Amino acid sequence: MISALAVSPVAEIATLLAPAAQPAAAARLGLADVSLTARYGCKGPGTVAWLQDAGLPIPPQPNSWLPLDGGGLIARLGFTEFLVEGPDALIAGLAATPRGPGVYPVLRQDAALILGGSRLEELLRQTCNVNFRPLDPADRPVVLTSMVGVGVTVIPELRNGQPAVRIWCDGTYGHYLWETLLGIASELGGGAVAPHCFN
Repeated sequence: MISALAVSPVAEIATLLAPAAQPAAAARLGLADVSLTARYGCKGPGTVAWLQDAGLPIPPQPNSWLPLDGGGLIARLGFTEFLVEGPDALIAGLAATPRGPGVYPVLRQDAALILGGSRLEELLRQTCNVNFRPLDPADRPVVLTSMVGVGVTVIPELRNGQPAVRIWCDGTYGHYLWETLLGIASELGGGAVAPHCFN
């Protein structure tokens, strides 16, 4: 089953800045909703072999990720738990592939966000108990932590030469996380932007 929702968990509150204001806001501290990107979760002792048989690369260790050909990513959240995100056709094909023994689906109805810009570190210091500064995005780390009291999965990266993070959380916490992060981003001169501002 593809777990992209018909409606984003934050769609009703994700009012974007005017288009002309979005590039400058994204450069300072932009927040974008990417919850409708298709994703698939799975775990279990047979998962590594099953994903390899489906032609996907396997991150070498837990808490790491790899890019996928054609777009998307595969994140290894534990020894045998994975999050795959990417184009609809890729995720639909994966969801339709019969699961082997020891492979169990994990429903992924996340609120998924991109947060980035020159003032990102200031926001992270206020909201998260992990110091992202020493992490090298080139190492492709995955961080499972808490942000303003919400359990999140975070991938630090660079976008347009600026620091950024991809964030996933349980969709039921989407409103709270969005509103809290947006409030801080706005105070720091940023705001809500379209995802393409980070491309």
